Amino acid sequence: MSSGTLYDKVWDLHCVADLPGGATQLFIGLHLIHEVTSPQAFAALDDKGLPVRCPERTVATVDHIVPTISQERPFSDPLAEEMLSTLERNCARHGITLNGLGSGRQGIVHVIAPELGLTQPGMTVACGDSHTSTHGAFGAIAFGIGTSQVRDVLASQSLAMSKLKVRRIWVENRLADGVFAKDLILHVIRTLGVKGGVGYAYEFAGPAIEVLSMEERMTLCNMAIEGGARCGYVNPDQITFDYLQGRAEAPSAEIWDRAVAWWSSLASDPDASFDDEIRFDAAAIAPTVTWGITPGQGIGVDERVPISEQLDPADRPIAEEAYRYMDLAPGQPIEGVPVDVCFIGSCTNGRLSDLQAAAAVARGRHVAEGIKAFVVPGSEQVARAAIKEGLDQVFRDAGFEWREPGCSMCLAMNPDRLEGSQISASSSNRNFKGRQGSASGRTLLMSPAMVAAAAIAGRVSDVRQLS
Repeated sequence: MSSGTLYDKVWDLHCVADLPGGATQLFIGLHLIHEVTSPQAFAALDDKGLPVRCPERTVATVDHIVPTISQERPFSDPLAEEMLSTLERNCARHGITLNGLGSGRQGIVHVIAPELGLTQPGMTVACGDSHTSTHGAFGAIAFGIGTSQVRDVLASQSLAMSKLKVRRIWVENRLADGVFAKDLILHVIRTLGVKGGVGYAYEFAGPAIEVLSMEERMTLCNMAIEGGARCGYVNPDQITFDYLQGRAEAPSAEIWDRAVAWWSSLASDPDASFDDEIRFDAAAIAPTVTWGITPGQGIGVDERVPISEQLDPADRPIAEEAYRYMDLAPGQPIEGVPVDVCFIGSCTNGRLSDLQAAAAVARGRHVAEGIKAFVVPGSEQVARAAIKEGLDQVFRDAGFEWREPGCSMCLAMNPDRLEGSQISASSSNRNFKGRQGSASGRTLLMSPAMVAAAAIAGRVSDVRQLS
């Protein structure tokens, strides 16, 4: 095995061939599919009479289009029903495991693969979804792909790709109470920009990263793509191994020690060379909120919306656009901005620890009058675990709605949508114009705990003041 970074090692282990022009034909160890980007890919295979090359390495779920209030079939939306029916037919025809509604294993694709133990260190993981970088938290190389590439992986279990440079994001110290991985990654994107990672894989490392739970590492890697990086990863360690041990698809007890030894060998070598390194101080990061229309337009909750003249000239045009769209004034404090809808969920922050953090804020309090607040578990497994702890009742008692698993209001492909120019406090990953279903809807990204604080106050609030 080659030496160097984890990225180098995993890349070399999965290299099938060097292609003319410098690209690599890369073997894909795990292919995750869902109902949105797979139908056209399956149709392309049918047109050529091709089978799925490795159905045993392909795993499906339904997440984007499923309603979260009632999941009774048929869905009221005929297009959503047809998309799910098509996925069911394609999986049955090709012998692909489908973690469907009511299976006990359904949920957002980037939530279920880790919790089932499918995602493991040293893998290459691909999925027709931008936030596939989530799986890098395990020491995997994971990237989102387009529909034509979904077709290629179904047909050949490989992809033609160009190798990335590797930037190490080194984070000193530890995050303070009330500050989470969501705040850290929003701070990184704010600092480096939404295009700062183009051409790079991000290795997240340092004392602050080493103490993060696996679920927080997943949040971190999930949003690497929002900073322009094609993928982000964390070296596997004992926290990784403890998370995986005993999960349904993880290595069995008989081969566990060998698996751990192998995974450990994949971590970046102490003398590994990086193309770039940028350092951050975790202790200096505050709860972070986006004020604009890109994930890079974020500030600490105790800061003010930046003034255009203080920004880099290249950032001023989109700042001016954001002022108008968000109806926020330069120099205005972000704390105190009123909200209409509060959403806790998504592949970024819909895991059990996210719900626990939000419930700790909601417990003994109540959602402000006129605020719509709801919680969407990231999977059926997350929902069961949360209900076992009584978190669903904590949220209901506080005035939140408790929903069924799905992508929900992260994106406008299901009934959960903003209306008009409503402002949402959202634990999701993108705050683009129209992202949450209304052409004039506005999104403020923040951690689940901060969303809960906003729901209680009816406005953006510093969760540290509620503890």
